[in-house]
Amino acid sequence: MSVKTLTHVDPFDSSRQRGSAGIFGMWVFIAVVVMIFAGCILGYVVVRLDQPPGREWMPRGTPPLPGALLLSTVALLASSWTMQDAVRAVRQGRTARAEHAMAATLGLAALFLVVQVLAWTQLWRAQATIMSGLYAWTFYVLTGTHALHVLGGLPPLLIAYRGIRDGRYTAADHAGLVMCAMYWHALDVIWVVLYATLWAGSR
Repeated sequence: MSVKTLTHVDPFDSSRQRGSAGIFGMWVFIAVVVMIFAGCILGYVVVRLDQPPGREWMPRGTPPLPGALLLSTVALLASSWTMQDAVRAVRQGRTARAEHAMAATLGLAALFLVVQVLAWTQLWRAQATIMSGLYAWTFYVLTGTHALHVLGGLPPLLIAYRGIRDGRYTAADHAGLVMCAMYWHALDVIWVVLYATLWAGSR
């Protein structure tokens, strides 16, 4: 039965039901995010393959993909590992380890964004601006869209970090942390596919 208080009616019988509903909602949200990026990547592939004869995809002098993207990829992969380590530690009741793992996740996420800015700056200084052609335009749009999703994931990560630090998550009740991990792993997989697509498109 639902629980009624003076301020609102909770439609869930327990925190476990509430957590399960939240996780289902996160799956729906991730599906929407995946469709957005699938559309972007498909558009990139179509534009890349549909270049008219005589028109260069990468104008002469355009630099290749910045090598810094490899570092950002490593940082994001590592952040996914530390994120999962935080979830594992909470399930095992190891709060201190979970807190450290979450702090590492936040640091690696920040590093990813910093390196992305460095990569954009490198291309921009090489005159590969968003107005210099479809190659540069699609690069900035795709990587920028992903960076915005990473940036949007930082507040929930901070909330999860505070939740771990304040002892709000337990081995039996940590759905909020699981939802953060689901979103973060999804961004990781999307970035790997996105980076592979950009690398192949620059050949």
